[in-house]
Amino acid sequence: MVLLHTALRVRVPTGAFVIETMWPSPPGDPAERGVVVQAPVFSKWFSGTRVFRYEVRRWLDGTIPDIGHAIGGPRRLDHSAARARRLLDSVEAVPALTWGRDRSGVGDMWNSNSVIAWLLARCGLDMGEIHPPPGCRAPGWAAGVAVAASAAGITAA
Repeated sequence: MVLLHTALRVRVPTGAFVIETMWPSPPGDPAERGVVVQAPVFSKWFSGTRVFRYEVRRWLDGTIPDIGHAIGGPRRLDHSAARARRLLDSVEAVPALTWGRDRSGVGDMWNSNSVIAWLLARCGLDMGEIHPPPGCRAPGWAAGVAVAASAAGITAA
Protein backbone atom coordinates (compact mmCIF):
# COMPACT_ATOMS: atom_id res chain seq x y z
CA MET A 1 0.00 0.00 0.00
CA VAL A 2 1.29 3.46 -0.88
CA LEU A 3 0.64 6.64 1.07
CA LEU A 4 -0.10 9.68 -1.09
CA HIS A 5 0.59 13.37 -0.63
CA THR A 6 -1.76 15.32 -2.82
CA ALA A 7 -1.21 18.59 -4.62
CA LEU A 8 -3.13 20.35 -7.36
CA ARG A 9 -2.07 22.17 -10.48
CA VAL A 10 -4.82 24.58 -11.52
CA ARG A 11 -4.81 26.44 -14.82
CA VAL A 12 -6.86 29.56 -15.42
CA PRO A 13 -6.48 32.25 -18.09
CA THR A 14 -4.29 34.35 -15.76
CA GLY A 15 -1.77 31.52 -15.20
CA ALA A 16 -1.05 28.14 -13.65
CA PHE A 17 -1.06 27.65 -9.88
CA VAL A 18 0.15 24.88 -7.60
CA ILE A 19 -1.92 24.25 -4.49
CA GLU A 20 -0.20 22.22 -1.81
CA THR A 21 0.43 21.87 1.88
CA MET A 22 4.04 22.01 3.00
CA TRP A 23 6.30 22.66 5.95
CA PRO A 24 7.35 26.33 6.11
CA SER A 25 10.50 26.28 4.04
CA PRO A 26 12.61 27.85 2.83
CA PRO A 27 12.84 30.63 5.41
CA GLY A 28 11.93 34.06 4.18
CA ASP A 29 8.83 35.82 3.00
CA PRO A 30 5.88 33.39 2.96
CA ALA A 31 4.17 35.49 0.26
CA GLU A 32 6.98 34.58 -2.16
CA ARG A 33 5.96 30.92 -1.74
CA GLY A 34 2.28 31.73 -2.21
CA VAL A 35 1.39 31.03 1.44
CA VAL A 36 -2.23 31.93 2.22
CA VAL A 37 -2.89 29.81 5.35
CA GLN A 38 -0.63 28.78 8.23
CA ALA A 39 -1.72 26.38 10.96
CA PRO A 40 -0.31 24.22 13.77
CA VAL A 41 1.02 20.68 13.58
CA PHE A 42 -0.12 18.40 16.44
CA SER A 43 -0.59 21.25 18.95
CA LYS A 44 -1.28 24.97 18.72
CA TRP A 45 1.00 25.43 21.74
CA PHE A 46 4.10 24.74 19.64
CA SER A 47 3.05 26.53 16.47
CA GLY A 48 5.36 29.48 17.14
CA THR A 49 8.19 27.17 16.05
CA ARG A 50 8.43 26.58 12.29
CA VAL A 51 8.78 22.82 12.64
CA PHE A 52 5.35 22.71 14.29
CA ARG A 53 3.56 24.67 11.55
CA TYR A 54 2.38 23.88 8.06
CA GLU A 55 1.40 26.22 5.28
CA VAL A 56 -1.11 26.02 2.48
CA ARG A 57 0.27 27.52 -0.71
CA ARG A 58 -1.45 28.92 -3.77
CA TRP A 59 1.66 29.46 -5.82
CA LEU A 60 1.53 31.15 -9.24
CA ASP A 61 3.91 29.30 -11.59
CA GLY A 62 4.76 26.94 -8.71
CA THR A 63 6.36 23.58 -9.23
CA ILE A 64 5.84 20.09 -7.87
CA PRO A 65 9.39 18.71 -7.94
CA ASP A 66 8.38 15.06 -7.54
CA ILE A 67 5.48 15.07 -10.02
CA GLY A 68 7.37 12.59 -12.19
CA HIS A 69 6.96 10.06 -9.38
CA ALA A 70 3.19 10.45 -9.15
CA ILE A 71 1.60 7.02 -9.23
CA GLY A 72 -0.43 6.74 -12.39
CA GLY A 73 0.67 10.25 -13.38
CA PRO A 74 -1.32 13.44 -12.90
CA ARG A 75 -5.11 13.13 -13.27
CA ARG A 76 -7.31 15.77 -14.87
CA LEU A 77 -10.33 16.25 -12.63
CA ASP A 78 -12.30 18.93 -14.47
CA HIS A 79 -12.22 21.28 -17.47
CA SER A 80 -14.38 24.09 -16.07
CA ALA A 81 -12.61 27.47 -15.85
CA ALA A 82 -15.33 28.72 -13.49
CA ARG A 83 -14.79 25.77 -11.14
CA ALA A 84 -11.01 26.27 -11.29
CA ARG A 85 -11.44 29.95 -10.36
CA ARG A 86 -13.80 28.98 -7.51
CA LEU A 87 -11.20 26.53 -6.21
CA LEU A 88 -8.42 29.14 -6.35
CA ASP A 89 -10.62 31.67 -4.58
CA SER A 90 -11.36 29.12 -1.83
CA VAL A 91 -7.73 28.46 -0.87
CA GLU A 92 -7.61 31.38 1.57
CA ALA A 93 -10.69 29.92 3.32
CA VAL A 94 -9.10 26.52 4.02
CA PRO A 95 -9.73 25.84 7.72
CA ALA A 96 -6.52 26.26 9.73
CA LEU A 97 -7.10 23.00 11.60
CA THR A 98 -4.41 21.23 13.59
CA TRP A 99 -2.47 18.75 11.44
CA GLY A 100 -2.65 15.21 12.80
CA ARG A 101 -5.83 15.73 14.83
CA ASP A 102 -9.39 14.57 14.15
CA ARG A 103 -11.47 17.72 14.53
CA SER A 104 -14.10 16.47 12.09
CA GLY A 105 -15.16 13.54 14.27
CA VAL A 106 -15.06 11.08 11.36
CA GLY A 107 -12.07 9.09 12.63
CA ASP A 108 -9.66 10.65 10.16
CA MET A 109 -6.89 13.15 10.92
CA TRP A 110 -6.49 16.51 9.19
CA ASN A 111 -3.46 16.69 6.86
CA SER A 112 -2.40 17.62 3.31
CA ASN A 113 -4.91 15.21 1.80
CA SER A 114 -7.66 16.84 3.87
CA VAL A 115 -6.83 20.27 2.47
CA ILE A 116 -7.04 19.07 -1.14
CA ALA A 117 -10.24 17.09 -0.51
CA TRP A 118 -11.77 20.15 1.19
CA LEU A 119 -10.93 22.34 -1.81
CA LEU A 120 -12.26 19.86 -4.37
CA ALA A 121 -15.49 19.39 -2.41
CA ARG A 122 -15.96 23.14 -1.94
CA CYS A 123 -15.60 23.86 -5.66
CA GLY A 124 -18.40 21.39 -6.41
CA LEU A 125 -16.69 18.26 -7.71
CA ASP A 126 -18.41 14.92 -7.10
CA MET A 127 -16.24 13.52 -4.30
CA GLY A 128 -17.71 10.05 -4.80
CA GLU A 129 -15.94 9.95 -8.18
CA ILE A 130 -12.42 10.85 -6.95
CA HIS A 131 -10.32 8.01 -5.54
CA PRO A 132 -6.63 7.26 -4.97
CA PRO A 133 -4.97 4.97 -7.51
CA PRO A 134 -5.47 1.23 -6.87
CA GLY A 135 -3.34 -0.06 -3.99
CA CYS A 136 -2.92 3.43 -2.52
CA ARG A 137 -4.48 5.23 0.39
CA ALA A 138 -4.93 8.91 1.21
CA PRO A 139 -5.40 9.28 4.97
CA GLY A 140 -7.10 12.54 5.83
CA TRP A 141 -9.26 12.56 2.69
CA ALA A 142 -12.47 11.75 4.59
CA ALA A 143 -11.74 14.53 7.09
CA GLY A 144 -11.51 17.09 4.28
CA VAL A 145 -14.76 15.92 2.70
CA ALA A 146 -16.55 15.93 6.09
CA VAL A 147 -15.34 19.42 7.06
CA ALA A 148 -16.34 20.79 3.65
CA ALA A 149 -19.77 19.22 3.95
CA SER A 150 -20.31 20.55 7.47
CA ALA A 151 -19.24 24.04 6.39
CA ALA A 152 -21.81 23.86 3.60
CA GLY A 153 -24.53 22.94 6.08
CA ILE A 154 -24.62 19.33 4.92
CA THR A 155 -24.49 16.44 7.37
CA ALA A 156 -21.62 14.17 6.36
CA ALA A 157 -22.17 10.44 6.48
